[in-house]
Amino acid sequence: MTGSLRLGALALATTFLLSGCAATVSTEPATDRGPAAELRLGYFDNVTHAAALVGLTNGFFTAALGDTTLSTQIFNAGPAAVEALSAGAIDAAYIGPSPAVNTFVQSGGQSAVIVAGAASGGAALVVRDGIDSAADLAGSILASPQLGNTQDIALRSWLGNEGYETNTTGGGDVTVAPTDNAQTLTLFQSGAIDGAWLPEPWVSRLVLEAGGHILVNEAELWPNGDFPTTVLLVRKAFLEEHPDTVRALLDGHVTAVDWLTQNPAEAGAVINEKLTSDTGKALADDVLDRALTEVQFNVDPLAATFPVSLAEAVKAGTGKDGDLFGLFNVTLLNAVLAKRTEAPVSAGGLGTE
Repeated sequence: MTGSLRLGALALATTFLLSGCAATVSTEPATDRGPAAELRLGYFDNVTHAAALVGLTNGFFTAALGDTTLSTQIFNAGPAAVEALSAGAIDAAYIGPSPAVNTFVQSGGQSAVIVAGAASGGAALVVRDGIDSAADLAGSILASPQLGNTQDIALRSWLGNEGYETNTTGGGDVTVAPTDNAQTLTLFQSGAIDGAWLPEPWVSRLVLEAGGHILVNEAELWPNGDFPTTVLLVRKAFLEEHPDTVRALLDGHVTAVDWLTQNPAEAGAVINEKLTSDTGKALADDVLDRALTEVQFNVDPLAATFPVSLAEAVKAGTGKDGDLFGLFNVTLLNAVLAKRTEAPVSAGGLGTE
């Protein structure tokens, strides 16, 4: 890799301020105002956000929301979605665990709460030929979706455990360059970066379209391979003001997750329909098939993993330590599940259930 390519990769890398710390959040309790006129929902065009893609395509959300208008906004990574949510530009978002924790801690528990899980698994470090172990990464450039997002923290944590120093300005033994996922694919194909820690379908795209190989599957780093990739986060004030609307959103969400688990043969076509609508391009069948084998869809947010994630974010310099009690409110989710005679989920001692 030439010096100019490395400099180009660094120039293209997107570095953001940590989200969730700029918004001023009222600590005054809100009152129930009945169903909302509109629900503004954020999501990513990732396989790990398939519950959102399926819920939108199959009309599960609109059916559950009734007279409440649903509007959507697409994001590339969690910190940007949290910024929009903290500013009141959206009401709920499918998002990774780390940005959800970050905004909760930064706001003293007032900005947003996790009301459900959505997906687990489906994240990995993909690298170029010639890198076969952690020892081969010295001096390399690795991408992540955005500074402080879930995969960025996972990458920095793993590198630290392997003895490498990184920092949030691109220095250290290994350069971590937060970069838009689509740009990461282009940079990897050109040889300008050496690898990336990404969610699906980008892992599969780097493997199948760019000749990369998996160095670390994140599932290998967690007990039983269980780690949350996507959760459903709601503005705390919106939940307090419009609990019936959040319950309706959760009804549509549970329907979408159940559909995904019950219709694996049809899932790819529905996901691709939404991706095509949003981006103008479908995923290749082999990419989508591979990606779907790596992701599990479940409404359980796996709350017990969140203190571990927070500790890693603090160690990596991308998060602030704090009390996580109140991060979860799965009461409405459990009410929806009870009506369907489905098992309740746990808040892991970090909220209400």
